Amino acid sequence: MVPGIMPLSCCRAGGAVPKKDEDAKKPASEAAPDRHWKLQVFYLCFYGFMTQIRPGESFITPYLLGPDKNFTQAEVTNVITPVLSYSYMAVLIPVFLLTDYLRYKPVLVLQSLSHISIWLLLVFGTSVLTMQLMEFFYGISMAARIAYSSYIFSLVAPSRYQRMASYSRSAVLLGVFTSSVLGQLCITLGDVPFLTLNYVSLGFVSFGLILTLFLKRPRRSLFFNRPDGAVDGAAPSEMDKMAVGDGGGRTKGWRDMALCRMLWEVGALAKQPQLRLWSLWWVFNSAGYYLMLYYVQILWNEIYPAMDNRRVYNGGVDAASTLLGAVASFAAGYLKIRWTLWSELVIGMVTAFQAGLLLLMNTTSNIWLCYAAYVLFRGSYQFLVPIAIFQIATSLSKELCALIFGINAFFATVLKTIITIIVADKRGLGLPVHPQFYVYFGYFTLLAVAYLLAAVGVGIRHSRHKQPGEMALAKEPCQVPAEVPPAQEQRLDAGAVRA
Repeated sequence: MVPGIMPLSCCRAGGAVPKKDEDAKKPASEAAPDRHWKLQVFYLCFYGFMTQIRPGESFITPYLLGPDKNFTQAEVTNVITPVLSYSYMAVLIPVFLLTDYLRYKPVLVLQSLSHISIWLLLVFGTSVLTMQLMEFFYGISMAARIAYSSYIFSLVAPSRYQRMASYSRSAVLLGVFTSSVLGQLCITLGDVPFLTLNYVSLGFVSFGLILTLFLKRPRRSLFFNRPDGAVDGAAPSEMDKMAVGDGGGRTKGWRDMALCRMLWEVGALAKQPQLRLWSLWWVFNSAGYYLMLYYVQILWNEIYPAMDNRRVYNGGVDAASTLLGAVASFAAGYLKIRWTLWSELVIGMVTAFQAGLLLLMNTTSNIWLCYAAYVLFRGSYQFLVPIAIFQIATSLSKELCALIFGINAFFATVLKTIITIIVADKRGLGLPVHPQFYVYFGYFTLLAVAYLLAAVGVGIRHSRHKQPGEMALAKEPCQVPAEVPPAQEQRLDAGAVRA
């Protein structure tokens, strides 16, 4: 699965949590949904799990290149696959805004309809044009993932955001893992044809549409459908505070003014070194990561064009990479270092490692070595994702989080599209898959060099700031300390223990 915009589980709540006596002031219409929030969260997680069960997804490329569709590798690489990047860029911002304006559920229905369209075209389509249309719907379904990620915030109180977002994310990862394993078992043990597997996937996504219809449509959303911040004792959000600043008595145009002011504030926040660094990592590294993801199955087919479907292990590799990514994301939460000093070095080392993995994937003739490099590449990327989320969002309100992550995702998509036009599209260079991966290797190498040079600069600045203080201490003459009153001596001893 290619993740879309990350859930904002590390964001500040945007206001204090209402107290119990304030909750009692809420009307029945506001209090009633809270009694059923656990059931709603459970159903949302079940929905997130079931909509990921698409066992044919890991085998789309060999299906297109095989006897079922019989497209050439050049058609898949340079004509069909590039449409995914173009579609995603074209619909990302409209879907992002409509998700909030329409309050999530209509966009989730659109996503389910897009999934059904994808597999209908895969099963019944026979021309290059129908496959390009399939990629177009795939881009819509990817952009619509923001609706699922942000739906959870309309169901629970701010104090439960982080835990509930982790539940919904875990449900998605479990669904991807289950889908990959199921697809691989069907291919390897059941000798199920790719076409039959796509029929099974069509059945599951159709069931997902039925599940979508039973989702409750929230009454509020993050930007366009907020209740009055001061009503019923609810804590004001960033939008509410800015609305008050613009003149709380006005009822028209305040949302537009507040959004403009939030965008202005995002520009000011970009001056913060850590937020700027990790946002740049999000833009540049995620663009390269997704390009590798889009074309890696074509590379596998080039390295090992299996004539027997039972020897195609794409599902097992996707399952292993999903599992390693989940473990890496979990382990990243326990990494305790001074990020203001070591961020550039960590990012540079991980990016250099990824560049080496890309070179290995592109030069080896052993498919298992290529599989292993792919799993490690995805795991290393997923290791940095939660760190980036925390570093970007730890001191921001959820509204500013949504804007920053949305802006990062958009610029990453633009960059990915530009690279696709130049490198992959037949109207550009139209490179085959092996030269493409050399380009991606050079891209990650350039990023690694930039990050490591930035780390050297940070180290030099840190040593210069530290050195004057150490020299001053060294030049200071030794003095016999004056007698300290007992009370002050006790305070100093206590401070020494804390230090």
